[in-house]
Amino acid sequence: MFKGFTRFLQSPGERLKSFFGPESSAAAGLSEPRIIPRQEHPVSRQHFSDAALKVLYRLHNAGYQAFLVGGCIRDSLIGRMPKDFDVATDATPEEVKTLFRNSRIIGRRFRIVHVRFGREVIEVTTFRGKPGDDHSDHIAQQSDEGLLLRDNVWGNIQEDAIRRDFTINALYYSIADFSIHDFANGVRDIEDRTLRLIGDPATRYREDPVRMLRAVRFAGKLDFHLAPATEAPISDLAPLLLQIPPARLFDEILKLFMGGHGLETFRLLRQYGLFEMLFPEAAEAMDELPWAEPLVEAALASTDRRIAEERPVTPAFLFAALLWGPVQLRQVAHERDGMPPIPALQAASQQVVSRQLQHISIPKRFSLPMRDIWDLQQRLPMRRGRRVFQTREHPRFRAAYDLLLLREAAGELEPGLGDWWTAFQNADEHEQRRLLDKVGANPAGSGAPGKRRRRRRKPRGDNTGGDNGNG
Repeated sequence: MFKGFTRFLQSPGERLKSFFGPESSAAAGLSEPRIIPRQEHPVSRQHFSDAALKVLYRLHNAGYQAFLVGGCIRDSLIGRMPKDFDVATDATPEEVKTLFRNSRIIGRRFRIVHVRFGREVIEVTTFRGKPGDDHSDHIAQQSDEGLLLRDNVWGNIQEDAIRRDFTINALYYSIADFSIHDFANGVRDIEDRTLRLIGDPATRYREDPVRMLRAVRFAGKLDFHLAPATEAPISDLAPLLLQIPPARLFDEILKLFMGGHGLETFRLLRQYGLFEMLFPEAAEAMDELPWAEPLVEAALASTDRRIAEERPVTPAFLFAALLWGPVQLRQVAHERDGMPPIPALQAASQQVVSRQLQHISIPKRFSLPMRDIWDLQQRLPMRRGRRVFQTREHPRFRAAYDLLLLREAAGELEPGLGDWWTAFQNADEHEQRRLLDKVGANPAGSGAPGKRRRRRRKPRGDNTGGDNGNG
């Protein structure tokens, strides 16, 4: 089995052509799927988590249809090991919840069921139908602009497939016979490395503008190109993202930039005019400051490397880099008005965060560390006395130091300060004192914490007032 899978991965395009034959009807018009039997595709149950299989089999054994759908099947066909598993079924959310005590129904706009197995969550969705005029607002509702406000109309698997966003995600793996149901020529588009929306792209983007972000994210992640019709409306419809709640966009930003392909995704966002809808002040800073865009690209490249190396990453650092340009523009403006540097930075930080929250929610667990990273940019040049050691021991020092290095690499700062801090971190106590002397520090006052000299008290005398003697 695995030998066959290895051969498949060596030339997936040719293998898929031999499996499925010539191109059939247009994707959006398909009413019957191509059903690909188990012996003619490389997707195996061994690629799926035990939790996903438990959900599939319990639904199947209870008499419901049960399919793995979307990204996990797409990734298996491409040759990537899937990580997230979504299940589609004809069981309603209430029926799913009855089968799984470890589940809960979430969402109002789209009602889905999360089935939890320890830290793993399997998302179960009911087949969706087409909203119609005969459905009440609590089931299906659209805004005047075409945005879907609520969509809980149940249907069959064919209707559900056409409601999916991209052809490569309209792939269903049946637990009943292990076949793949391809409703929209998704296998053909995987073979051609093409990302194509199902249906009219402008209509689908108006239904849910976040689909534009998903298009860019999949293109960056999979190294696919956008089909011409899918690509064409994006720049004109980008302002529709302003309708999306900031909390939802925060989740999308994590997917865009914290998935290991952030740099390529960022460049696509810039190319299609989507980035300025998410970070308007950062986009303005990039147009004005020559170092602002290189700084963001360097931060994203660093994040991508850390993810590839399975090292920890935090959104706080990435947001600090994305919004540093706007903070600097505002700080300079405040200083021109006569405000001292530290209050100017604090005022600028508050203003930038306030404006950004109108577009993307940033939880305090990230916004507060982000502001610490900014504040430390003022403290890092201050290399005198005990302040150096206090800065070094700050819990955000490492992130602030990393941002400092990126600022130098991007051309905002002259090199030097970053090298000094690199040497200081790696030095012993003697070398640290030499480095402090080199920048004019007083060695007697620069000892590490715990080395402070005791202060000698003056002897009692007539001119002491008699209140602070030692008897």
